[in-house]
Amino acid sequence: MAKRFSLIIIPESDRKIRRVHVRRGWIVSVLCFLAALLGLFSYFTYGYFNLTLDQSELQRLRVENSQQRQDLQRLVLDLENVQFELNSLAETDARVRQLASLDAEPQGLPVAIGGLPEEGGESVDEIQRQINKLQVEIELRRQSQEDVRNLLNDQVSISRATPKGWPTKGWITSYFGMRKSPFTGRRVMHEGMDIAANTGTPVYATADGIVARVEYSRGYGKTVVIDHGYGYRTIFGHNSKILVKSGQRIKRGDRVSLVGNTGQSTGPHLHYELRMNGVPIDPRKTL
Repeated sequence: MAKRFSLIIIPESDRKIRRVHVRRGWIVSVLCFLAALLGLFSYFTYGYFNLTLDQSELQRLRVENSQQRQDLQRLVLDLENVQFELNSLAETDARVRQLASLDAEPQGLPVAIGGLPEEGGESVDEIQRQINKLQVEIELRRQSQEDVRNLLNDQVSISRATPKGWPTKGWITSYFGMRKSPFTGRRVMHEGMDIAANTGTPVYATADGIVARVEYSRGYGKTVVIDHGYGYRTIFGHNSKILVKSGQRIKRGDRVSLVGNTGQSTGPHLHYELRMNGVPIDPRKTL
């Protein structure tokens, strides 16, 4: 192998061509130096990019960690609010059931709970699962309260529709049941109760309802029939004047007529009749 190399330099002008002799060892040294320089450059370049990537990943992880901490704090606050709402619903449900004289809360309803997870003790997913579970339990509580509310509404509606109290001020002259007819002398069924009072004495509805009929009959004279729903009807007979119209909605205590002596009557009084599903019952039980 040659120990040296010749480099021929050809200038663009008319100057003479120059020849430069270079030893092989020098060229090898230059190549090794260049290779080492290239290696160092590659190493530092690789390290720089790795450092840049690590810093970028570190920054991303910091941002992600900060976001997770914010999410965790938000979820903990949401969990606290949900627990507070559940406890409030449980207390309200218990009070409503007590006031309504209902049995203890039905099985399957969640028990009121309290307390928050310790910081770092539970993951975001675990807290979210707790929140979801509590939201389901809150919905169960709300459904329970809705059932109680509907039951109370039904009870109130039934109570308002159930005839109760005296329809007018007076004294009873004839009770419900078998009696001797004042017109024929025969024993007949008296399907109501007669309350004697002065003509013009106000007659009041004994329950909420709708005026079913306003009519005149030979027996009861001027008559008002009120449908209260739930099978209840009241009949007011022998009135001197009717104060309501058919189809009119009325409340317990509203004036419906005035005591009179119309129809088959021996004197001014109110014939008060109470029927349940069309069957006459003794009104004295509701006074």
